[in-house]
Amino acid sequence: MQNINDLFDVFPRSGRVEWIGIRTERRAPVTVVSSIDVSEKKGLLGDHYSGQSGNRHVTLIQAEHLPVVAAMTGRDTLDPALVRRNIVVSGVNLLALKDHSIQLGDVTLMITGQCHPCSKMETILGAGGYNAMRGHSGMTAKVLKGGTIQVGDEVVVLAKELISTT
Repeated sequence: MQNINDLFDVFPRSGRVEWIGIRTERRAPVTVVSSIDVSEKKGLLGDHYSGQSGNRHVTLIQAEHLPVVAAMTGRDTLDPALVRRNIVVSGVNLLALKDHSIQLGDVTLMITGQCHPCSKMETILGAGGYNAMRGHSGMTAKVLKGGTIQVGDEVVVLAKELISTT
């Protein structure tokens, strides 16, 4: 029988990058891209957060949460651009990845914390949008190794002993 602490490092499968979006400046609309270059020092190149807080270089949200938020806000679907996160992934539980490193393409990220919704969600999604996003708004990440992320890339949770560059 496994110890409960050991279970924190067991993930059933890898995930997939489904969508990538950036904003070139604050309050600008989200631009959907098929790939993005990523730097350890600047984060997502071309995004308005580039070069700012290292713990929030990248924001991620689970694709599985978008239909939940859509249902809570009375929508049939929810365009990922509306929630203003950088990367939508499927197949992995992002919340369970806090303090774990993941690889997307040739980029390595450390999941640093929750990406809480902002008050803009009330305006963008309508009354109750802020509360609909609570618990479903994704995670923040720091770039440990730069490179390129593309839609379709596998999302692999890295074993802690394999992360020697941190």
